[in-house]
Amino acid sequence: MRLANIRYVEAGAILARPVINSFGMVLLRAGVHLTASYIERLKTMGYDVLFIQDDRLADVEIHGAITDQTRKVAYKSIELISKFIERDPKDSLPVDSIRRAVQQMINDLLSSSDILGNLTEIQGYDDYTFHHSVNTTILSLVLGMASGYSERKLLELGMGVLMHDIGKIKVPEVILNKKTPLTEIEFEEIKKHTTYGFEILRKNNDLSLLSAHVAFQHQEKWDGTGYPRGIKGSAIHEYGRLAAIADVYEALTSERVYRRAIEPNEAYEYIVSQGNKHFDPKILEVFKKNIAVYPSGSGILLSNGQRGNVIKQNPAFPNRPFVRVFYENDETLTAPIDYNLAEYPSIMIIAVENR
Repeated sequence: MRLANIRYVEAGAILARPVINSFGMVLLRAGVHLTASYIERLKTMGYDVLFIQDDRLADVEIHGAITDQTRKVAYKSIELISKFIERDPKDSLPVDSIRRAVQQMINDLLSSSDILGNLTEIQGYDDYTFHHSVNTTILSLVLGMASGYSERKLLELGMGVLMHDIGKIKVPEVILNKKTPLTEIEFEEIKKHTTYGFEILRKNNDLSLLSAHVAFQHQEKWDGTGYPRGIKGSAIHEYGRLAAIADVYEALTSERVYRRAIEPNEAYEYIVSQGNKHFDPKILEVFKKNIAVYPSGSGILLSNGQRGNVIKQNPAFPNRPFVRVFYENDETLTAPIDYNLAEYPSIMIIAVENR
């Protein structure tokens, strides 16, 4: 299978992985032949990439970092918490549902054979907060595992990240989904979601105070230019510092009503460029070694003029994956060529082309 930008998907293409919304409902099943109307509908719903069957890449399998069932459980847990808060913010939250969801996520990730290549998920505008919370939790857990966290710390971190944006429930939707630039007053209201979330979570005895601090501190920056308190360096708890990287990376690579998603390699480069400014340099090193710059299935253009797709990750060299090329200067090769880019230092990926 290959990853294709929906702008280049043509009628007749076959879905390799299902399109599932945030409530676990299958919108289109794997194996469906896409029609022009299906494609247009998915575009209006904000889906920007799809996994497409391609006989040339039949041996390339890309599974989700977590199972569809685990993702559904995670969405349902956030929905349950949100409903409790909407009903009465003073109620004790059903934290057990969050704990079970995060434990399932940890179990899935620990059993994954290719976490690096499996982090790409297809999603639309629908309930962005749910998608963002779950995907940011997955990224945070991957970084936590790579940092040597115990299962207790992973659970503590994951529970905090899964609810890190829960304070947005108190921010007007008209501000959250505004397509034009925010006014100063509107931005100040957005910034309050960190404090709102912390105040909601810290009152629950079944939740670690450190988990609650993820909601409070995920917008703080290493150099002190973040919010809500403008603290810096190690004054920010390590969970907050780690979640900050995952939060920004996931947000940049997600389609929103007011801007297009950017490619994972561009988001990666942005994150790396902010070292010593916005992000903890130590955690940034963990990020650089454990996040795929070019996800499996991605279409790529090489510096030698050849084009093809990423077929497998190189855990030791996240920016030098295995690729399979089919074209050279727009001419079809007589036979595909597979490269382990770690063995060809002179060949570089110069562009992502998810056609």
